[in-house]
Amino acid sequence: MPEVKKVIAAIGLGGNIGNPRRTMARALKLLDARDDVSIRTVSRLYRTPPWGKTDQEWFHNACALVETTLDPHELLRVCLDIELQLDRVRTDRWGPRTIDLDVLLHGDFLSDHTDLTVPHPRMTERAFVMVPLADIAPRAVVNLQSVADWSSEVDSEGIEALTRTGDWWRDEA
Repeated sequence: MPEVKKVIAAIGLGGNIGNPRRTMARALKLLDARDDVSIRTVSRLYRTPPWGKTDQEWFHNACALVETTLDPHELLRVCLDIELQLDRVRTDRWGPRTIDLDVLLHGDFLSDHTDLTVPHPRMTERAFVMVPLADIAPRAVVNLQSVADWSSEVDSEGIEALTRTGDWWRDEA
């Protein structure tokens, strides 16, 4: 029987409707409960100003590294299914949401396809992605530069760490 290849992928999580911390914890637990995905590490939880559409509540954001046997498109489908389970409704681009799960990185996979771009487009411009990702993957390279370097270059004004560690999701109901 051929060995199934496991890949490390980075997932971005965010939300600003309801109880984002609890919803993000549920999303992580749903991912971790699968046979084909396991949570390796999670960043601290952050409170971040809205980006793009700024007339809305502040967000909670985090990133997770997962080990998976899913290909990038399958992982995206799993993330979209979890969003639906957690009452994600897509209305305004960059608008309020209960949960957002983005495939940021997937091993050394590169794609500029219409339904999945990896590395995630504009991630290096967004402090709400780069700051938590730097917690867990500072040496990862995106567009020829380390995540730590990208994180130090983005405007992180207003971003506040809400937890001291990445274990915050394990204790949420």
